[in-house]
Amino acid sequence: MKQRLLFLFVVIITANRLQAQDSTLLNMLSDSMQANEKPMPVRGTFKGLYIVNMKTVESSARGALNFLIMHRFGRLNDGAYNFFGLDNASIRLGLDYGITDRLAIGIGRSSLEKTFDAYFKYRLLWQTDGSERVPLSLSVSSGLTNYTLKFPDKTYLNARYRTTYVTQLIAARKFSSALSLQLVPMWLHYNLVPTVNDKNDVFALNAGGRMKLTKRMSISAEYNYLLPDQVNSIDVHNAISLAWEIETGGHVFQLVFSNAQGMTEPQVIARTAGEWGDGDVYFGFNISRVFNISHKAKKSVTY
Repeated sequence: MKQRLLFLFVVIITANRLQAQDSTLLNMLSDSMQANEKPMPVRGTFKGLYIVNMKTVESSARGALNFLIMHRFGRLNDGAYNFFGLDNASIRLGLDYGITDRLAIGIGRSSLEKTFDAYFKYRLLWQTDGSERVPLSLSVSSGLTNYTLKFPDKTYLNARYRTTYVTQLIAARKFSSALSLQLVPMWLHYNLVPTVNDKNDVFALNAGGRMKLTKRMSISAEYNYLLPDQVNSIDVHNAISLAWEIETGGHVFQLVFSNAQGMTEPQVIARTAGEWGDGDVYFGFNISRVFNISHKAKKSVTY
């Protein structure tokens, strides 16, 4: 009997020691895994380069060419004679190319005021998960627009007077696989303004977001706030834009509703005359398609 009790006592002591050793080994392994956990970039904050009218923090990947069609019909309150705006339309065609994974350039042409635009975008920070987390993504974008519409009674309008400069700091965060938000302070400089009561330098704030509904569909929205007492000669309203977004393979398709007819920052921020309450809503769509024209281009991934 004493031998059995002694044997049982030895077994219990040995089991406790083995359990303690296993716990120590598991803790060491867990610490080692955490120490070696690398920061992983958070991708797919937004699916496209534009929320609706405004640029997102995203850029074309290195070697990738993004072709974008932005189309806006006339106002819904134009009535049945103009088929509720569908008889009238404006369009912007754009090309965006990724020089590196951080640096991209783009050009565009809008039928509204026959406008050309060009810009570059550089990714300053990339939101990451891992041992050293970066809480948000940050990009800076700078560009210009130049309208070429002819005015026979204004022959003095040379290229300098027709040019506007835009600089934006784009901060965005992907909170979950379904929700992304961004905030964009921006500065615009108009070389020529309608009257001396209008400011050449205009400051605005853009807020936007994307809510994913299914794997292929989401809703996007943006609001542009123009700081007061900057445009006084014309009636300007803050632009509010909504889009239903559908991803179909290599295409991203958006059905758009906005009180802004323009599709470049100078036209949207300080030249939006429409108001939602009066039915000044422009229906339209955006279509983007990515082409990998370099063997170094990375394939896009949906998150």
